[in-house]
Order: sequence, then C-alpha cells, then structure tokens
Amino acid sequence: MKVSFLNLVKQHKQIEGDLEKAVQKVMRGSHFILGDEVRFFEAEFAAYCKTKFAVGLNSGTDALFLSLLALGIGSQDEVIVPVFTFIATANAVTYTGAKPVFVDIDEKTYNIDPRKIEKAITKKTKAIIPVHLFGQSADMDPIMRIAKKHGLKVIEDACQAHGAEYKSHVITQKRIPTPPIASGASHTSHVKVGSIGNAGCFSFYPTKNLGGFGDGGMVVTNEEKVYKKLLLLRDCGRRSRYEHVVVGYNSRLDSIQAAGLRVKLKYLDCWNKMRRYNAGLYDKFLEKAEGVVRPFAADYAEHVYHIYALRLKKRDKVIDRLKSAGVGVMINYPLPLHLQKAYSCLGYGWNDFPVAEQICREIISLPMHPLLTKNEIKYVSGALIKSTEE
Repeated sequence: MKVSFLNLVKQHKQIEGDLEKAVQKVMRGSHFILGDEVRFFEAEFAAYCKTKFAVGLNSGTDALFLSLLALGIGSQDEVIVPVFTFIATANAVTYTGAKPVFVDIDEKTYNIDPRKIEKAITKKTKAIIPVHLFGQSADMDPIMRIAKKHGLKVIEDACQAHGAEYKSHVITQKRIPTPPIASGASHTSHVKVGSIGNAGCFSFYPTKNLGGFGDGGMVVTNEEKVYKKLLLLRDCGRRSRYEHVVVGYNSRLDSIQAAGLRVKLKYLDCWNKMRRYNAGLYDKFLEKAEGVVRPFAADYAEHVYHIYALRLKKRDKVIDRLKSAGVGVMINYPLPLHLQKAYSCLGYGWNDFPVAEQICREIISLPMHPLLTKNEIKYVSGALIKSTEE
C-alpha cells in the first residue's frame, strides 16, 4: 500500500463542481484583483473567526509583516518569536527592520513556552508573536497577561491553525459578539485562534487546512485603526486610484483565490472534525508503541491537526523504512531558527534553546488529511511500529 503525506486531488474531487462554478463566475465578471469575491470572503472569514474585520492579502508571510507595520513595529524594535516554527514568522519581523528575539518552546505542545517569555523582554521589546503550531493553540491567557503587563502588542501566527480554538479562562481582548459581563470577571469561553491578540494572521497556502490554489493570506482584527492601515498597506498605500498617502505594498488577495476559499470555508469545520477523528485513530493504533511520543493535546486547546507530529529517538532510520514501505513522511522542522544560517547574525548557538534542539532531532510527521481511511492509518501505524522494532 502507498499512503501519500497529503492528497489534495482526492479532497478537491469532492467539491469539484462548486469550485469550477466559483472560478467561472470570476472569469465571467473578469474582476481579478480584490472586488466582490474578496470582500465577501473577508466578511465571511471575519464572521467565522468572530472578529470585526478581515483583510485579504497575498500570503501568510505578508499577513505577519503588514500586521507588524500596522501596529507600529519597525527599526530598533524587538519582537519575541518561538524558535521552533517556519522561518516566515521571523522573516516578517526582519522585513520591518526589527529584531526577532527567540524563545524556547514547551516540550509537550511545541508552542512557545509562556514561562520563558519574560526573560526575553527588554526595553526594546514591542510585540510577541505566538505561533499556533501544527494546528494547536498556544497557551494564550498567560501570554496576554504578560503582554498587558509590559505594554506589548500580540500578533497571532495562526497560519497552521484555521478553525482551532482556545478555551480562555480570562478576558483577553474585546471580541464580538459576546454576552456582556462584569469588567475583569473570570469566565470560560471558546474562541477561535486569531481573535485573541491585536491581530491574527492566516496563510492559505494549498497544504493548509483551508488552502487555496496558490499563495494567499488574511489578517483578522477587532481594531479599526489596524484594519484601515492594512487596507492602505496592501494596496500600494492608496486612498484612491492615484492618491497614495503612505508607502505601501502590492499584497492583494486575488479574486479567484477568494472564490475558491469561499467554497472551502463551508467545509472547514467538517474537515477539521475528520482530522481530529484521524488523529484519534493514530493515537489508538500507536498507544502501545514503544519509544513513540504521540502528539499532546492540551486541555485548553481544540486541536485541528494540520500536522500529526510525533517523536522518535531513532528517527532517521525509521523514515527510510517508512518510505520503503510506501508511506509519505516529513520532518517539520529539522533545524530550529537560531541555528539557521540566515539568522547566524543574531549570535545564537547550540544549547541556547535545548528543548527545541531536542525536538528537532526527534520529530517526524505522518500522513494527515481529512480523507485518510482507517485502513491507511492502520497501515501507516503498523509500518511505523515495525520500523521502530527492526
């Protein structure tokens, strides 16, 4: 049996008719940049995240970059970033002229460890970017408390976590719509990631839980000032066709991307539910596997399993054996950011972030998508167990 890491062909086949109609509608209207499809998708995605505003952009990287600019981050500033994530998180900080300051991660969730954030804060620190890695929310309540204490902005990197939820026990930000409660009162609420900080950033790269036909991104926010600044920044800084009030960028979401994403958004919750079910099957089949550390689901999070990542001591040998057995596997990510050549200028070295370094040596990602079958998951699990025993 062969089991691919991802199967977009199978997933698209189910909604092929709706996707074709959406694309044809854009072609007939011939409005390919911004336009109604983008506006409709922005409104629908904001409603999905329960935020006031959403701005469609050309990538998740630009979502992070322009959010930082809209919040006033720039040269001489510092921004706290988890050391274990895709490099775009740090790159977005660098693009602004600010300095990314890395923080180690929690050993169980692989997300930024809130207990280690305050030690990284200096007089130059202006923001924190928690990443909701692999589809699981970072622990946002303590992060928001730290941000409030030190007067920092929070930009959520939710590029891998479309539809993931956080179970908050404190009031973090003003969200809509929520029942009125006494100021400062403690309560529990399930909120979508991206709606908690000053801005939430999403990628619609094709492999994501909500993926387009190419690159695309979105920022959601409840702050009107940030929203209006993003509208300028994404479209060459223009107020009208030839009136430019700031130096902006060409970072617009295409209409065809928005049309396809509008179709897929209707299926997102169902697909995420299927991912959780598939993760549960993996957990069951691998429950007694020796030396296998399965993904940890925190009680404060509703995981959407963009990636099903586990840990193995003898990972490289197992990967070779799994590939020989027809199983598509990946490593997300083999090298933490502080050891990337691109960031050697920051002066970090080995053993500066021991948790991330250890996880990078052990992590392996198994096939994960909504339409995996039980037999495929059972086969992958069996092949993994066999590979670890040989």
